[in-house]
Amino acid sequence: MILHGYWRSGTSYRTRIALNLKGLSYDQVGVDLRTGAQRSGDYLALNPQGLVPALVTDGGDVLSQSPAILEWLEETFPQPALLPSDPVARAQVRAMAAVVGCDIHPLNNLRVLKAIKAIGADEAATQGWIEQWIVSGFGALEAMVANHGRGWCYADTPTLADCYLIPQIYSARRFNVDLSAYPNLLAIEARAQAHPAFAAAHPDRQPDAG
Repeated sequence: MILHGYWRSGTSYRTRIALNLKGLSYDQVGVDLRTGAQRSGDYLALNPQGLVPALVTDGGDVLSQSPAILEWLEETFPQPALLPSDPVARAQVRAMAAVVGCDIHPLNNLRVLKAIKAIGADEAATQGWIEQWIVSGFGALEAMVANHGRGWCYADTPTLADCYLIPQIYSARRFNVDLSAYPNLLAIEARAQAHPAFAAAHPDRQPDAG
């Protein structure tokens, strides 16, 4: 498999975590979002939306949108499972993932930040925008983990929710957001730092980092 992504992209980061948790080998091709490589003709031929990541499967199929990629991984390589077997538990894990994937990350990604700056937001306003969505989402996740977590977001093994959470914590730290109000999330971060699959996926350890 070949993962086309960007080292600091949260969506690429969560995909790397899932691939690593599944124990799958893959090559990486860097798509430098800073230089607009995602808008090149070659990349648009691969992923017409011009976003990362894109995963080329062993069969040559191209998958885009990280939620779809992660669900495909779970369906194609079911062990170790990243979703519980119980349908209600699966829904709860997906809900946690969606807090990040739907309600935090899309509002704070590079193209949105560029757009709000283009309509007049200064650095203070941009920082306030970023913090607003992280604080709102992390407050909800802190309560959800308190209800369902036993070391990880849900129960005592990593799930899709953790694949989403850890990159978002990385992003929050990049933007200097105070995380002291979220001890449950910070405990998961500490556990992830010691887990080989999460550690190997860290942006600083990627071939295109810099």
